[in-house]
Amino acid sequence: MNLKNIVKYALSLAIAGGLLWFTFQQSHIDAADLWSKIKAADYRWVLVSAVLTIVAHWSRAERWRTLLEPVVAKTPSSLDATASVLTGYLANLALPRAGEVARCGTLYRLTSRTGEPVPVNVSFGTVVAERLFDLLMLVLLLGATFVLEFDRLSQFFMEFLGGKLPKGTSGAGVLLLAAVVLVGIGLLGWFLFNRYRTALGKHPVYQKVAAFLNGLLDGLMSVRKLRRPGAFVFHTLLIWTMYYLMSYTLFFALPATANLGPLAGLTILVVGTLGMAAPTPGGIGSFHLLVGQVALLYGLTSQDGQILATFIHGVSTLMIILLGISSILYILTRQSSRMAQTDDVLTDPNAIRLEK
Repeated sequence: MNLKNIVKYALSLAIAGGLLWFTFQQSHIDAADLWSKIKAADYRWVLVSAVLTIVAHWSRAERWRTLLEPVVAKTPSSLDATASVLTGYLANLALPRAGEVARCGTLYRLTSRTGEPVPVNVSFGTVVAERLFDLLMLVLLLGATFVLEFDRLSQFFMEFLGGKLPKGTSGAGVLLLAAVVLVGIGLLGWFLFNRYRTALGKHPVYQKVAAFLNGLLDGLMSVRKLRRPGAFVFHTLLIWTMYYLMSYTLFFALPATANLGPLAGLTILVVGTLGMAAPTPGGIGSFHLLVGQVALLYGLTSQDGQILATFIHGVSTLMIILLGISSILYILTRQSSRMAQTDDVLTDPNAIRLEK
């Protein structure tokens, strides 16, 4: 690891630690109270969430296989793909954004032992396309959450802005004004773009941005090349359904959150996903801050909101560690098995035929 990566990792840890400290300071909760509430949880729901987590990760591996089918000579097995995905998740806990590379590298190692290796650059391209579709799903869920929970979200923005708005201003008015401003900026940008398109086209920054956006579009349109587009869509929906249920079932494990409705689960799923996308190891700190704050919209105290955020994040992280270690053991077993087969071939006099 070079100095640049060390600095980035140290900064990431510092941000995570700072956010975690801030959230616990704001909620006025101590470690003893947190631990007592978590110990008192109904762990039968944790087992349910664990099963849903396994299904989600398996489904992600299956969706990845559908993307690999058109671009590789031999599609990797479901077990190899799942082990690679889980290894990537484990790597992300240690170093943000390292999971994609670790996933592709692991798949290359596993498939190279079958004589049909999947090149890292090829598998990485499919991972980028996969992330684009996940981003699209997140945007759709964010829009759905905004529509279904408009009153709560408008109230949240009003409380967040506090006394900065004129007296009598409603949350709906604030959101409508923001929408009008955004539409106005978009129309102005479109007008300026069309007027100065020729001049912009010669600028290197514009060319790089245009190339990047074209790459994103190509990735989104790559689904047309799939041999099993129905399977891809099915697993995309299954992944996000499992993500939703993984966290929502944990509501029932804590007395303070057992009565929260399905829409609360949707809101926390979307906000939690945004928190996990932050540049901190495993979303530590950012997940706790966002989920803890949005939990207040559903009548929870700041303490209960932080307990819920810590509980969901803790169960998710523990599952990633356990499944990641299991994947590493599987990889090591495969490697040992391959070495044993090689030794058998070398010691078998009938296994080697010399050409005369």
